[in-house]
Amino acid sequence: MARLLDGSRQQALRGLVTHFLARKRFHALAGAELGEQLQLLIAMQACLPVLQLGSRSLRGWREILVYPGEFKVRRSHHDEHSGVVSEVDDVLIGEAWERGPLVLSLADVQLDLEQPWDGFNVVVHEIAHKLDMLDGPPDGVPPLPRHIERRRWIDAFQRAYDNLVADVTRGRDTAIDPYAAESPDEYFAVVSELHWSQPGVLQKAEPAIAALLEAYYGVSPAPVSKY
Repeated sequence: MARLLDGSRQQALRGLVTHFLARKRFHALAGAELGEQLQLLIAMQACLPVLQLGSRSLRGWREILVYPGEFKVRRSHHDEHSGVVSEVDDVLIGEAWERGPLVLSLADVQLDLEQPWDGFNVVVHEIAHKLDMLDGPPDGVPPLPRHIERRRWIDAFQRAYDNLVADVTRGRDTAIDPYAAESPDEYFAVVSELHWSQPGVLQKAEPAIAALLEAYYGVSPAPVSKY
C-alpha cells in the first residue's frame, strides 16, 4: 500500500513510522511471533491514516498488544428491564481502548498485508477508533481539521449510517459491511477501512462519505483498477 504513495507522502510516512516506533511499545501475547519486520509493517499501517493529520493524532496511548489470532474479551451486560448483570465473552480481531492499548490479531494483520485491496484492514479500523477517541468516547466524529465543516460531517455521516441501518434491518445486501450498522463509531471505522482499501466501493455506495474521508485522510493509494 505504501509503495503506491507519491514520493512526498512516502517520505512523510517514513517520518511518522520512525516517530511511532520510537514512542510505542509492542507486546507479543499468548505466543505470538512478532519480529521487527512485522512491527514495522504494523506501524506503517497505523501511520497511513494520519499522513495528513500528523503525529499528534497518535497521542494519548503507548501500547500495542498483539495476539496470534482472535482473542476473547469479557464484558458485563446490564439488562435494563430485568436488572440482571451477565458476563459475556466477545471474540475479537482488534480493539482500541480509550487512552489505553491498541489490541490486534496477528493472523488478521497478516491477512490484510497479503490482501490489501479486499476492503478490510484491522489496523486502520482500530486507528480510526483511536482518532475518534481523541475528543472523548467514540461517536463517529473525530476532531476535524479546519477545512472540514463539523455540521457537514455530522449530517452526511448520520444520513449514511441511518440508510445502512435501514438496509441491514430489512435484510438487504449492502456494499458496506453490515457490521458498520452496529453504531456510528463502527460506521466511521468501517468506511475508513474502505477508504484505504476499496475507495471505489465507498464512492459508489456513499459518495458524500467518500469525499469527506478523502478530505480528512487524503487521497487513497488504492490502484485505479480496484475502484
